[in-house]
Amino acid sequence: MRIRIALVAVVASLAAMLARPASGLADTSVEIDRDVLNALDKLYATVPAAKALGEKAKAVLVFPSVLKGGVLIGGSYGEGALVRDGKPTDYYGTASITLGAQLGAQTYGYALMLMTEDALDYLYSTSGWQLGTGPTIVFIDSGAAATLSNQTARSDIYAFVFDPKGLMFGLNLEGSKITRIVPDDK
Repeated sequence: MRIRIALVAVVASLAAMLARPASGLADTSVEIDRDVLNALDKLYATVPAAKALGEKAKAVLVFPSVLKGGVLIGGSYGEGALVRDGKPTDYYGTASITLGAQLGAQTYGYALMLMTEDALDYLYSTSGWQLGTGPTIVFIDSGAAATLSNQTARSDIYAFVFDPKGLMFGLNLEGSKITRIVPDDK
């Protein structure tokens, strides 16, 4: 019984560390900018639909590397930036704590193509945006990306998950909370 309680405590601590609060813990803006722009270039090179949507988007919110892990209790954390006119302008963190059927650890990136001014205004007006609430988000996988075009794209936000590494039973962005962060050098 003591071993189970200790295991739960360790896992809960790991989940809390993964979903750490954003203030004062961000990388520098130079590091975030570099990682965000590299990830976006890589996504655009491998998924033509992402590039087409990115060119039409009002802005793109990019999280180049999100770490997720857990055993029944899990968490995730990553840092990114909002890209407007090809330049990172604002910095954000994404975090979640989850309970339930999950096992493993992985990293992945994701990009949110904010297609409308309303979607962009929503991001700016919330102190913490929980994905799954607010504007409509359509998650695009490689199969759907092949048939997506500027004529068929009618949603507020399109989400692309990219570059998964590791093994995690269950990947879900819904419930992740996005908050504004201040990089260490700002």
